[in-house]
Amino acid sequence: MNSDEFREWSLHAAEWGADYRSTLRERPVRPLVEPGEISRSIDVSPPEHGERMQAIFADFEQKILPGMTHWQHPRFFAYFPANAAPVSVVAEYLVSAMAAQCMLWQTSPAATELETRVVDWMRQALGLPEGFSGVMQDSASSATLAAVLTMRERALDWQGNKKGLQGQPILRVYSSDQVHTSIDRAIWVSGVGEDNLVRIPVAGRFRAMDVIALEAAIVADRENGMLPAGIIASVGGTSTGGTDDVAGVAAVAKRHGLHLHVDAAWAGSAMICPEFRHFWAGAEHADSIVFNPHKWLGAQFDCSVQFIRQPEDLVRTLAIKPEFLRTHGRDGIINYSEWSVPLGRRFRALKLWFLLRAHGLENLRTMIRNHVAWSEGLAERLAGEPDFEIVSEPMLSLFSFRHLVAGTDSGQHNLRLVNAINDDGRIYLTQTRVDGQVAIRFQVGQFETTAADVDIAFEVITEIARRLA
Repeated sequence: MNSDEFREWSLHAAEWGADYRSTLRERPVRPLVEPGEISRSIDVSPPEHGERMQAIFADFEQKILPGMTHWQHPRFFAYFPANAAPVSVVAEYLVSAMAAQCMLWQTSPAATELETRVVDWMRQALGLPEGFSGVMQDSASSATLAAVLTMRERALDWQGNKKGLQGQPILRVYSSDQVHTSIDRAIWVSGVGEDNLVRIPVAGRFRAMDVIALEAAIVADRENGMLPAGIIASVGGTSTGGTDDVAGVAAVAKRHGLHLHVDAAWAGSAMICPEFRHFWAGAEHADSIVFNPHKWLGAQFDCSVQFIRQPEDLVRTLAIKPEFLRTHGRDGIINYSEWSVPLGRRFRALKLWFLLRAHGLENLRTMIRNHVAWSEGLAERLAGEPDFEIVSEPMLSLFSFRHLVAGTDSGQHNLRLVNAINDDGRIYLTQTRVDGQVAIRFQVGQFETTAADVDIAFEVITEIARRLA
């Protein structure tokens, strides 16, 4: 591809993207394809000779696009959002065109220095105090792994990386069962082991960890010769929005000298609104916090911010400094590759910088406030309908519900209901289990959702439930 062709097809792709985004409401949110259908349409062997871009792009439209779930669809009410505001997409065009490897200050000074500034913008926007530094990770999974590795090294007096875990005391990490499965994976990868992730019982509307039970578990483990290493608190868990008493958990962590990591991957974005900050009161006492601007704020994936109270602990855990990665003659610079598990780093800060400047915090606050209000309104409407029950009350813009039909198995009926809703194509929902029973999740978070889209969700849910009853 020469420079003229690059210009032509770059413009074509940008125009296609604009047309695609403007027609999303006309498309089913989830594709109606069978497993294997897409792969059967693609050649089994790679081409020996290059093909014309016209043919490649045509195959993209005819073979790939029909199998895509449209995450930017305004009636995407499943999982959590993975927003890509248009201004963020434009910034990503620039990042892709430059294709910089931003692992060190010297490999792209602007990328490092903009990241430092934008992370501090986010600290201020979320109401966190001075004293937190931060880094942009690819996802909350990587941020949580970095936090677990750090709590492991602190507990082992920085000997885990050198000596391994064999012969060391058994490490223990504490959380509720409301945390994301990325915590389980971090426990696996760190070598702590699944059996040593201690699940603390939960209680109350927001399924918060029982702080008394947490402290009792820590004391008992120490008495049994184990080594408590850290606590992971949840703010806005994936299933029902499970949210811990962060201040109470932080007090326990301080008394026992444990590292506290707060996972607010989804709900953290809402903290740009001062009236929602009570949900993570006490977060200022955490050792690390993660939230994902790529979920609710509109920054295209991947874009996760990890705030850190003592970055020297993170760097001590993760930094490897061979000669070829040293920047000589520059004192006091930050090399963010030493703050994350991967060495390679994308230029993530640019899209967040574009986004914050184009929209401003007040417009983003309005969006989040609308989403919360619309979700609460839908929960009220469903609660007033015959045979519907609200299983978990709204936590910000997330709640779960169930449709009940006498004489039927509730779990099977609600699975049939959510599948029928998704096959209909007008909206997209996911299921969960609450206290072992199937429930249907609903969350509002897509960047361009309107109140009318939420009204359509009510119509679809009630219409299909009546049909299946």
